[in-house]
Amino acid sequence: TLNDLPPGDDALVCARVRCAQRLAASRGYDAPGFRTVFNCNPAAGQTVFHVHLHVLGGRTMAWPPG
Repeated sequence: TLNDLPPGDDALVCARVRCAQRLAASRGYDAPGFRTVFNCNPAAGQTVFHVHLHVLGGRTMAWPPG
């Protein structure tokens, strides 16, 4: 999980965020807006236990998130 990343993996996290930025732009989500999510542990909805980032876009998001 994100909890398990040591400070030496900061570049990995940045690379995921930059990838999300490129993906959002390629789908046209960048201008209207998009959300990025790291789920961390079961109570947050994490079901796949490796570090990954969700990119949500293409619709208006509600706040607070579910």
